[in-house]
Amino acid sequence: MPSNDARMLLQAAVPTAAVGAIAAVVSGVVVGGKGAIGAVVATVITVLFMGIGLYVLQRTAKSLPHLFQMMGLMLYAAQILLLFIFLTAFKNTTLFHPKAFAFTLVATTLAWITAQTRAHMKAKILYVEPDSSTSAKSEKSGHSS
Repeated sequence: MPSNDARMLLQAAVPTAAVGAIAAVVSGVVVGGKGAIGAVVATVITVLFMGIGLYVLQRTAKSLPHLFQMMGLMLYAAQILLLFIFLTAFKNTTLFHPKAFAFTLVATTLAWITAQTRAHMKAKILYVEPDSSTSAKSEKSGHSS
């Protein structure tokens, strides 16, 4: 993974983990141990889903830039579908508190999106690839008579 992509992943994952840790403490105090477990599970799921999504999106942008927008929309739809499958599978679980899980999932997802947006805005990403072979030549531009 190139350093810019790793930096963006780190700048999104760290605040998300911090929000998840705060949510685990609050859920543990309010609901108990099951609330803390639900918050931790939600944090791990958010970091995994969003991290894998960011990685796939960065790889798509580099190899198939013309499919970038479509891939982003498909990726978010796939993440929602996977989350729905996870929620359906653990609907009646006694492992964790479902409300603590849901609130933490929303909070960590919003934290990830905010942190990723901030990281992208602060990144100095070239949108035009400089071509070193043509810049070495000093060609005149304009009409030649």
